[in-house]
Amino acid sequence: MYRLRRNPFGWVSAAMVLLSPWNAARMAHAQEAATVSSPISLSEAIHRAEQNEPVFANAVAAQKSASINRYLAKAALMPSVIYHNQVLYTEPNGHANQAGQIGSQEAPVFIANNAVREYASQASINETIGLKQFADERVASANAVRADAEAEIARRGLVAAVVSLYYSVAASETRDRLFQLALREAQEFTDLTEKREAAREVAHADVVKAELQQQQRQRDMSDAALAAERARLELAVLLFPDPRTPYTTETSATAQRLPTRDEVDRLASTNNPELRSALADLKASDAEVASAKAAYLPDLAMNFTYGIDAPQFAKNGPDGVRNLGYSVSGTLDIPVWDWFSTQKRVKQSEIRRDVARVTLTAAQRRLIASLDESYAEASAAREQLDLLDQSVRTAAESLRLTKLRYSAGESTALEVVDAENSYLSAGTAQADGVVRYQSALAALQILTGSL
Repeated sequence: MYRLRRNPFGWVSAAMVLLSPWNAARMAHAQEAATVSSPISLSEAIHRAEQNEPVFANAVAAQKSASINRYLAKAALMPSVIYHNQVLYTEPNGHANQAGQIGSQEAPVFIANNAVREYASQASINETIGLKQFADERVASANAVRADAEAEIARRGLVAAVVSLYYSVAASETRDRLFQLALREAQEFTDLTEKREAAREVAHADVVKAELQQQQRQRDMSDAALAAERARLELAVLLFPDPRTPYTTETSATAQRLPTRDEVDRLASTNNPELRSALADLKASDAEVASAKAAYLPDLAMNFTYGIDAPQFAKNGPDGVRNLGYSVSGTLDIPVWDWFSTQKRVKQSEIRRDVARVTLTAAQRRLIASLDESYAEASAAREQLDLLDQSVRTAAESLRLTKLRYSAGESTALEVVDAENSYLSAGTAQADGVVRYQSALAALQILTGSL
């Protein structure tokens, strides 16, 4: 019997094969991390998301496809040219006939064929003129405009998502820093109560209260760090091939100016994709009605053919017969009876047109309501920013004075804890207020098309 020899390095090579995709991902992650050295601006984040988000990519693809359909519909209105070449051989039946040429020739077995040998080399120009072709071109053009508007709607939806996540990352990082400061404050207060207890100035209950506050701040900081990491990962999914790529966001020291209501109304009335989409849908529905009614009218088809169709593949046949020539034909098909099919198609298109009209009016009402809501939200958030800043300063001063009073024995530990909670609440409310105003302003800019 032969014993199989084991390769002592086989498991090493197998492990390297299994880990190679993971190593490649780590190398790509390291390369991406090395390239991201400066903070990512909001515009850059939006640009990255547009390249990575599949829903937006699908909307762009539909837009390009609709543009091609518009081109094809316009091309259908122009004459088409083909160059037709054919060789046909048919078994002879033993007799002779004229076959359209001078002199007798062998007759083909199939009476439908003109000759035993037939060569066709012709340029054929075809054109069909009818109301339906023009109506279909109008439908395709309106659908292309609607696809453009739908792509813009998808882009603005993606921008809204990126803006929300972008400012959420900044807010979560701010909250994380606030909880770190709060934990440091709680630790300092714990040390202070322990020193005062050792000096027999306060009871042990103050130490217990400070320790409970410190433990709560540790849990808060852990939750804040987790929320910050979750927000970073959610945004990174839209921005990078590897969501673990480290990055930083830009923070603005001053709030952006809120545009006036007249500016908002002017921009929204001229640059709103929902209205453009609804209006294009209505135009397409009108064109579909015209296309359906075109079935009542005749279509004129014309053909011009130039070339040869003869028993010889030559310019001239026997006895100087000219094989090269042309033919012109015109066909007018007049519809007479189709069991009311055209009438039903017209009815269907009119029903869709009525729905498109309702959609247009609903889009107009929705735009007015959205503008009022977004502007009111942005105005309220902007007015509260100064109050929030003032609240943070007041809470910080209150905490400082309360700690001084506690050190002097003029306040209780509960008052210090309340002051710390008030300062933390004011700080987190300020961070949330900044995000609220930035998000509301971004939503207003998205409605007006300026973002």
